[in-house]
Amino acid sequence: MPHSLKRLIIAGGSGFLGTALAAYFAPHAAEIIILTRQPKPARDNIHFVAWDGRNPGDWQKYFCGADAVINLTGRSVNCRYNAANKQEIIDSRVHATRLVGETIAACDNPPPLWINASSATYYRPSYDEDRTEDSSLDPHGFSEDVCRQWEDAFFDAEVPGVRKVALRTTFVLGPPPCASFAAFKDLVKKGLGGSMAGGKHYVSWMHQDDFCRAVEWIITHPQLQGPINMAAPHPLTNTEFMRAIRQALNVPFGLPMPRWMLEMGAFFMGTETELILKSRKVTPKKLLDSGFTFEYPFWQDAVKTLV
Repeated sequence: MPHSLKRLIIAGGSGFLGTALAAYFAPHAAEIIILTRQPKPARDNIHFVAWDGRNPGDWQKYFCGADAVINLTGRSVNCRYNAANKQEIIDSRVHATRLVGETIAACDNPPPLWINASSATYYRPSYDEDRTEDSSLDPHGFSEDVCRQWEDAFFDAEVPGVRKVALRTTFVLGPPPCASFAAFKDLVKKGLGGSMAGGKHYVSWMHQDDFCRAVEWIITHPQLQGPINMAAPHPLTNTEFMRAIRQALNVPFGLPMPRWMLEMGAFFMGTETELILKSRKVTPKKLLDSGFTFEYPFWQDAVKTLV
């Protein structure tokens, strides 16, 4: 059962993960504040407050006395990496993180916990060794540079006495409105759900329910701080990942897709193949060492709940 809270703030909270967290904590929080560029009328104890992720405003008054702040703000990386999009991806994360830090620092009664989004793509690709919070980071590539600037802005913020946690998140998959799983599901139904680019690269993933439970676990376990991998404990190859989706949907066959086909599809869909082809073999060492248990440790079981 989620921990009781007086006030939880979720910045950039109108997306998939923010919506899932708000729904999870709503029955057990007196007040949830969603900071969003597109505010709408309150829904029970969930209040939507306008902010742009760049400028101070009336929204800052909610920070003093809050139990925790979760900052998920960032432009979607599901786009082509042209110069303009790259700059917006970086700026949206770095500016919002700095602004949250400045707001917390100005509080007389600051929230004791600041959780900030990050990404497990920060680790070097791996086909054998698990990447834990102790693993070396990847200094090469645009996505890795985004993570570096993002986490630098977070950990450099001077907020004495405030516990900081960076969520190095993998694929978080859930039922609609989860666009990521919907895309995989659509490929399988069209007969295109075979292995991708040989299928040997690893997929790290996490069920939506376990993501929410892990955030609640972090809130209630003050020894957890610094980077934390948000991933199920059993990553699997792309071949195994796609096979499990086909089996859950009772689709007997999926056409394998070579890299050139994926590159072509990504171009026409306005995205990048890196999002699905980088080998991410990430495991949640800190969560497991702290005693957290997963409801869905294996993809073969998790996918059955999503179809």
